[in-house]
Amino acid sequence: MKISIERGVLLKAVAQAQSVVERRNTIPILANVLIEAEGETVSFRATDLDIEVVDKVSAQVERAGATTVSAVMLHEIVRKLPDGALVTLTDDAASGRLTVQAGRSNFALATLPREDFPVMATSEYGSSFTAPASALRRLFEKSKFAISTEETRYYLNGVYMHVAEGEEGRVLRCVATDGHRLARIDTALPAGADGMPGVIVPRKTVGELRKLLDNDDTEITVSVSETKIRFATDGITLTSKVIDGTFPDYARVIPTGNTRRLEVDASEFAQAVDRVATVSSERSRAVKLALEEDRLVLSVNSPDSGAAEEELAVAYADERLEIGFNAKYLLEIASQVDRENAVFLFNSSGDPTLMREGNDASAVYVVMPMRV
Repeated sequence: MKISIERGVLLKAVAQAQSVVERRNTIPILANVLIEAEGETVSFRATDLDIEVVDKVSAQVERAGATTVSAVMLHEIVRKLPDGALVTLTDDAASGRLTVQAGRSNFALATLPREDFPVMATSEYGSSFTAPASALRRLFEKSKFAISTEETRYYLNGVYMHVAEGEEGRVLRCVATDGHRLARIDTALPAGADGMPGVIVPRKTVGELRKLLDNDDTEITVSVSETKIRFATDGITLTSKVIDGTFPDYARVIPTGNTRRLEVDASEFAQAVDRVATVSSERSRAVKLALEEDRLVLSVNSPDSGAAEEELAVAYADERLEIGFNAKYLLEIASQVDRENAVFLFNSSGDPTLMREGNDASAVYVVMPMRV
């Protein structure tokens, strides 16, 4: 195999590959990227046995062929090459080496036979639809902060993607929760998605997806089966197993009777929470919200390190309320707001609080209060 490829194109492909491979693995081949050259196309394939990514790029292929080489090592080399360099990859099967050559730089990397590389079994996808990258990015980016990291509740270690009934008809919905906070994000139901099974997309896959969804103009083809999900653009295909478990009935924890309404400038609120939380004890990071007519006082009282207080002008017309929250959770929820104002709906100091972005019902967040 011998190919010549522009450094920027190669860097993007190997960056995607090296982030999928597991750093610590007992199977050497899983640390490698499979490079396959044919015609005028080179594909870079990487897997950790749960996720597989294939990136196809154009290149000058002098000799077709295939080999596997350390994904992390190749990425580091290409990253350090000068911008605009033309990189030539030459595989010598006899010596078991891949030569990477650019300008006056020359590297010889150990390879492993392509026959040993595991290819993810294809799945029969019962449902397939196309959606704009911007819509999918919003679904996953706004919900992923609430994914649980607790391994024992493995069915919460991802984003639950399914078809649901929204306020104005059927929607494609993503939900994530860790028991302390919850995010529920809706988008218009794409044509062909109606019969899709609900699946839990793992945390690592959600992280890898970000690179596919960067470009707003891209259309993403999503294929779903009971066990796998695949996201494909013209150049990149990301296939992932889904979490084998049942996502809990999240609708039960979304409060419907919260009537005390607070409207506040989202960025002002986030900055104020951040400032007062500076003195809170790291363990609980509790922030108290004291609400009375058109006035919100945020305060932190930490016996070890001191106290802080900040007042904000807000829109609030209900009876006085004092309620406490984990500062980190408040900040994460407030940072999701794209609109100017965040609307909080409270019931009492012990009940879950609902947050929306202005009057937009397509993004709903729930956060549990803390004792302060």
